[in-house]
Amino acid sequence: MKHIYIYNVWKQQTGTSRMSLLGAALFILHASLFVSCTALDEAPDNRTEITSSPDKIQQLLTSGYPLSTPAIICELAGDNMVDDNVVVPSTHSDPYYKFHEEAYYWQNIVEYSTGEDDTPYQVWESYYAGIAVCNHAIQAMKEMSDDPASNPELSHSWGEAHILRAYLHFILVNVFAEAYKNDSQSSQDRGIPYVTRPETTVKVNYSSSEYLHDVKTTYDLIEKDILEGIDLIQDAKYKVPAYHFNKKAANAFAARFYLFKRDYQKCLKYANDALGANPQLRNWRNLKKNTLTATVNEYNDEKLSCNYLIQSTYSLQWRMLVRSTRFAINTGTNFKDGNGKTWHVPSTLDATIWGSGPNWSGTLPAFSGMVYINSAGQQYGAWLFRLYEYFEYTDKIAGIGYVHQIYQPLSADETLLCRAEAKLYLGDRDGAIRDLDLWTSSHLVTTTLTLDAIKRKYSRTSANNDFVNNLYEVVPNTKDTIWYAQMMGFEKVLKGDDLSVLDCILHFRRIETIHEGQRWYDIKRYGMKVYHFYRGPLEDEIHVDSLTWNDPRRVFEIPDNVIQAGYSSNRETGSYGTSSGEGFKMPASTDIQPQLYK
Repeated sequence: MKHIYIYNVWKQQTGTSRMSLLGAALFILHASLFVSCTALDEAPDNRTEITSSPDKIQQLLTSGYPLSTPAIICELAGDNMVDDNVVVPSTHSDPYYKFHEEAYYWQNIVEYSTGEDDTPYQVWESYYAGIAVCNHAIQAMKEMSDDPASNPELSHSWGEAHILRAYLHFILVNVFAEAYKNDSQSSQDRGIPYVTRPETTVKVNYSSSEYLHDVKTTYDLIEKDILEGIDLIQDAKYKVPAYHFNKKAANAFAARFYLFKRDYQKCLKYANDALGANPQLRNWRNLKKNTLTATVNEYNDEKLSCNYLIQSTYSLQWRMLVRSTRFAINTGTNFKDGNGKTWHVPSTLDATIWGSGPNWSGTLPAFSGMVYINSAGQQYGAWLFRLYEYFEYTDKIAGIGYVHQIYQPLSADETLLCRAEAKLYLGDRDGAIRDLDLWTSSHLVTTTLTLDAIKRKYSRTSANNDFVNNLYEVVPNTKDTIWYAQMMGFEKVLKGDDLSVLDCILHFRRIETIHEGQRWYDIKRYGMKVYHFYRGPLEDEIHVDSLTWNDPRRVFEIPDNVIQAGYSSNRETGSYGTSSGEGFKMPASTDIQPQLYK
């Protein structure tokens, strides 16, 4: 079969796909749904024909970048969100969607419609669809050349296909599997199917050893794809490099991968390759525009050197934070439970977009005038300007269309923090602090960052210090300490001054990646203990739940329709036993005008 056809996938604002790729047929990327090999002389409508043309291969790979994001479910599972029913007195609000509540409760997410935006199903489907695109592009290049990596016309696309395939599997394994621990422990943790070839049959057993691997093997295969592709990327081949894996984006991804794998020397190498001798971080002074739209456009500008990779998605995250009064980035509170115990609910607003830091007071200067409040009032939370959505009308009279949410999954600023963490573990604490100081300077902080300032800010002797990370616990009635990092396979556990610097790095990463869900990955890889306080819409009692380092709920359950199709739960095994068609109407303009946080 000489021709490969790829369907164009387009989704309405509701999240309903015009074509379901994986659905009840497990995640089978087979010929009759996603990719078709046909003997017909003419390509069916809405398909792109791939012939022996390098240009067509490049066009095909463009469709491999997913239009979905795990940001909402990861934000809800982590520690950036609070339940307003707890922190706002006498409220009993419903969630924007039922699955938001399930994600916050760390339950299996079953209350959603197939294809709905921001759900595990949509992430699973769209990322494996992107992997299928990569595999068909790789197969087509193999048919064009005996050695695509050395072919001047194909080598770049060969590199992009492998880097993109690695990245898509990397996100999937970090959402649907345990965090990487070490080779021994991760060999016991169930990974994800790593798919490396096009499917030509309808029924494929993805539970077989050919596809389903442990986490260690999954990471090994990701690394293999990274090394196969990273040196072949040529930015000149892209019309808009920021929407593809350009050279800086590929190196930034490699730096993050090796950080998560704790190969700090390689993390440092690739971070340096991405950042260069003079890191070009975001220029926050240029963002002071007259309107919110202008500010967001400037932030998302594909020409900015700090925006290594830009991802356009369909997501309702902005609406969840702006129009819902249930889960939010909000202030904290103290309350007593039925047993008389007093609980402290940390202010996630102070810990992220509104609070002080080691060398600044008040709000981070870069965020001054950039934090907006929920339309119901500031007591229901706030959001950073960058989350503002783009709305594309398909029918202005009916007020319906598509929601576009732009993310920067790889940037200079986040890569700098990867490098700082690598330096710290390599024994270069001063170098780590210099990177942290560079980050604060780029965010308009004028005071030089010092170790003493870091130690004062991230003090573990202060009661209710919302800025330190829950990285260990003292066993009651003993002097024994359980370090979660050690349980997660870290060979080196930081203590003393290094621990304070690590708290600073993780705090800055929490700020830098707000709204993107990446904090959840840091929680997982460090085994941080996380508390959630919640009260249902019809309840009076406040519930307290915690997630420990080996809790199987740290893994998102694969979509329930996939399980119903015969694929076993991914929360059952692991180390230590763990393991609508019409669309929404665009609100009236008076109903969505953002307000600055006061």
